Amino acid sequence: MPAKFYSKENLRFLLFNVHETEKFCDREYFKEHTRENFELILESAESLAANQLRPILLEMDRNPPHIENARIKVHPKMRGLMRTFGNDGWISMSAPNEFGGQQVPFTVLQAVSFIFGAANYSPTAYAFLTTGAAHLIEEFGSKELQQKYIPKMFSGEWQGTMALSEPQAGSSLSDVVTTAVPTAEGHYLLKGQKVFISCGDSDAVDNIVHLMLARIEGAPVGTKGISLFVVPRMRAAEDGNLVFNDVNTAGVFHKMGYHGAPIAHLMMGEKNDCHGYLLGEPHKGLSYMFTMMNEARIGVGVNATSIASAAYYNSLEYANVRAQGRKLNEKDPAKPQTLIINHADVKRMLLFQKAVVEGSLSLCLQACKYYDNSKTLIGEDAENNFLKLELLTPMVKSYPAEMSNHTTSAALQCFGGYGFTKEFLAELFYRETRIHTLHEGTTAIHGMDLLGRKVMMQNGKATMLLMQEIMQDIEEAKKYESLKTYAETAFDKLMKMQEISMHLMKVAQKSGPEVYLSDATLYLEMFGILMIGWQWLKQGIKVEELKLSTSKEFSTEFLQSKINALQYFFEYEVPKTEGLMTRLKSSNHVTVDAKPEEIL
Repeated sequence: MPAKFYSKENLRFLLFNVHETEKFCDREYFKEHTRENFELILESAESLAANQLRPILLEMDRNPPHIENARIKVHPKMRGLMRTFGNDGWISMSAPNEFGGQQVPFTVLQAVSFIFGAANYSPTAYAFLTTGAAHLIEEFGSKELQQKYIPKMFSGEWQGTMALSEPQAGSSLSDVVTTAVPTAEGHYLLKGQKVFISCGDSDAVDNIVHLMLARIEGAPVGTKGISLFVVPRMRAAEDGNLVFNDVNTAGVFHKMGYHGAPIAHLMMGEKNDCHGYLLGEPHKGLSYMFTMMNEARIGVGVNATSIASAAYYNSLEYANVRAQGRKLNEKDPAKPQTLIINHADVKRMLLFQKAVVEGSLSLCLQACKYYDNSKTLIGEDAENNFLKLELLTPMVKSYPAEMSNHTTSAALQCFGGYGFTKEFLAELFYRETRIHTLHEGTTAIHGMDLLGRKVMMQNGKATMLLMQEIMQDIEEAKKYESLKTYAETAFDKLMKMQEISMHLMKVAQKSGPEVYLSDATLYLEMFGILMIGWQWLKQGIKVEELKLSTSKEFSTEFLQSKINALQYFFEYEVPKTEGLMTRLKSSNHVTVDAKPEEIL
């Protein structure tokens, strides 16, 4: 059995005590499920993660994908894993029954993704990219497209991707230039190239189904002229057989981590024979794609948290067996060395990891809860949950992604010099997590999205709704002596954040958008820290409730570990917002004013 890579106890505490996921079962859409059913899903996920994903983690890292005969070859076990992901229902688990899915809540799907990612992140990309791509075809595709593609994708025989980025455009999707020319037969001929396409080609599957952005000939410039197409690597000929669809693999990118999943450079239409099939209406491609991207952004937060979890438990295990030095009050060199977990600074690094990992996972599940509510409630309740989800998504994507760089670094530090060697997993996790600040929009993009659009969405309604919910939790936390000080701190910081927001609105009016958004990344960081603080208060409330109950569901040590992490977060992380607030109030705009030639 592999070493521990996540906490079953914590995941269940968050799912069922903090976020009360079993209440979804009272909804018509989820009525076939029970908490026991969710528990079985989690147990099955852990079994697959421990027995099939974790054992090939090192092999995947040491033997990255490579080009062979114009195809990308990946780890040989991925082909069987994709069939397992398909046949056992992991790819289709959240899909509607009518498409062969199980109608499992998105919250539970992401809990499964967390378990898989903590064991071995790379294989999750194959499976859940396919889930996302199939979901777009479910939602916007014709019956013909649904029948042709979804069953093969859900079976794990065909891979799904999202193909957005181009060499000259990157994150600037308004500059997409891949063209689509309509034909008399009803399909389009595509020509162009795409880069950084996760799982964009591999021999793990029989076919790749790209959900690809392109511009129909004569379309308006900018994002309003972008359409979405289903572009398979192999298309069905008139006789039903698959033929090559002129989607060529030009190369595979060699990455610093995340080696098990290929990132492809694709060339379409080199022989003018790349057939694409319009998904939905023309010129609405970007809005359709954001359906997948917003789900994927929550997934990025979950994935970053999962790797940080694996690194945390790796360093915690090491700290409990590695003896080095003596406690500062022990001067006798003849006495045996102490375990490094007894040193205050090692405990600091471990508490830092725990506070960030468990706070981030709770925030991700909070967003998932809003997602499921927005899909299964009606009227104003559904709309309000969607607004809170929209506001929270930039933090859910960016905070775990950015902080996992720091927590995996702290995990490596616990190993000392050994952590820098390939004989231990610490350096692997450090490399593996780095992609997440880039996946699905860089941190800067999400900062500008938050400050430039989300906080004032519908005249600030989303912000108001979220703050109302947080204030209710703060008032609840104040009832407990152990939480009162931290609840008051959270209230104080949120009031100051609102003052900062109003200050920045005045900056926007006076100095324009460039100055206004120049420190949007710092605003995002500040907001993210406070959202994690909120999640720790929610966890603290449940801990205090459990202490007062007769429940023996969780050990005394587990409950105290929660309070320790809560205290750490408020004592060490929340104070960082003061420095960010000072910067955000400053009238010095050096990053705007400095001339390029002056940055030497």
